[in-house]
Amino acid sequence: MGPLRLHNTLTKKIEEFVPRDSGKAALYVCGPTVYDSSHLGHMRAAIAFDVLRRYLEWKGFQVMHVQNLTDVDDRIIQRAQNEGVPTDVVTERYIGEYRQALQALNILQPHIEPRASRHIPEMVEMIKALIERGYAYYAEGDVYFDVTKLSAYGKLSGRVLEELKAGARVEPGEFKRHPADFALWKRAKPGEPNWESPWGRGRPGWHIECSAMSLKYLGMGFDIHGGGDDLIFPHHENEIAQSEAYTGREPFARYWIHNAMVMVRGEKMSKSLHNYFAVMDAMRRYPADVIRYTLASVHYRKPIEVDEERFVDAARAVDRLRGAVASADAVIARAKSGIGGPASQHLAGAAQRARETFEAAMDDDLNTAGALAAIFNLVAETNRATDEVAKGQSDAAQLQPGVATARATLKELAGVIGLVLGEAPVDARVAERVRDLAAALRREAGPLFTDHPGQNLDELVSYILAGRERARAKKDFSTADRIRGRLAEAGIVVEDLPTGPRWRVAAADGLRPPTGGADA
Repeated sequence: MGPLRLHNTLTKKIEEFVPRDSGKAALYVCGPTVYDSSHLGHMRAAIAFDVLRRYLEWKGFQVMHVQNLTDVDDRIIQRAQNEGVPTDVVTERYIGEYRQALQALNILQPHIEPRASRHIPEMVEMIKALIERGYAYYAEGDVYFDVTKLSAYGKLSGRVLEELKAGARVEPGEFKRHPADFALWKRAKPGEPNWESPWGRGRPGWHIECSAMSLKYLGMGFDIHGGGDDLIFPHHENEIAQSEAYTGREPFARYWIHNAMVMVRGEKMSKSLHNYFAVMDAMRRYPADVIRYTLASVHYRKPIEVDEERFVDAARAVDRLRGAVASADAVIARAKSGIGGPASQHLAGAAQRARETFEAAMDDDLNTAGALAAIFNLVAETNRATDEVAKGQSDAAQLQPGVATARATLKELAGVIGLVLGEAPVDARVAERVRDLAAALRREAGPLFTDHPGQNLDELVSYILAGRERARAKKDFSTADRIRGRLAEAGIVVEDLPTGPRWRVAAADGLRPPTGGADA
């Protein structure tokens, strides 16, 4: 297939991805500032770049993925002071929560995960060099980058100094020469973490942290720098300025990739707006695959509105994917050996076409919507074939090779998106509802439900379906339909096939819109 093409924020164009080193891809992603619980906005960025990494690896690139943790920041200090604890108590708590969320959502850990607090010497060396080269200046204990000394300042965001001068303001206690100058080093204040430096004790500014860490681990001119589009200015703009001034070379990074924001009722999901879904709250309501599908199904450069309807649609989509894999498993288990035939060859061909369409979509600036459409075309073909076996219209052995190929392709392509497609995790509430339903049916329709219902979910559902089959045998189809409907309400989807009923666990409960959140 063709080359991967990515939208480069620096050039404002979609460009062919040509790495610095052939066959390798160096990726730096701005990670979270660990002062509070992660929300779905954070996870959208993590998932977007996880998909990029997975796809690069699927294309055969050897990826080096670096993602930092910002553990030196004003908000962390404020949180620690509010709680009356050291800053590392705050950072360790939220680093742990963040990593737990990554693992739960099947997001690959970065190869290197540097912390700002452990790279102070590298930052000090950069700041010293910037002062020596005339790009930075000392002012009353602080050190600032002089944006007027770099003619290309603003090339990422498109902002010009005249606009910045008009729109910026100097905070009390700052001694900037230009309102857009930004802090490289901040003098120590009572009760704040600080380190020794040539300019006295203090701590680094936010922007210098990512420059120092990315240059240390990936070197100048690395391939991809990523993050949310809210970081384009000032964070990424300032990274470029200080890094290219420091090295005297450009580009700092070759491709700048930015994901759009998660929105709630038309506004950016944000802790300051109290409109966010905490990741762990969302995962108590939906399986990880459903959350991941929701955030990956919209193109990464488009804002995504998160509401209950979108999660319900994602749950149905994931159910369809899981159902196709389960149907394929049933045919493979049923066939004693794979004979093959025209229908099998047709399905294998459909799998190959899905692979090609998937790759073409992903090569087009990671068009995950198009890639998922290719997967669902294969789902439709797979279901058509497996349904024919279930209805006795096709022989399992003749279809088995094609079904096995389709199943493997579904799992492989879904895996690039990061979907696991295993059995749906059984929510304890589903088992409880089914247990209550079995007891209710035993009271209401005793002649259909005479023996003991059992304890685990398999036994409970089998018990209810056996009673439903007795109703169907008596041609009491209205009762059978009601039982099926009540199972659906409990979270169990039943499909009636010529070979008998087949059931699966549906998606979990809907995610209710947030009513508030923790203070920022």
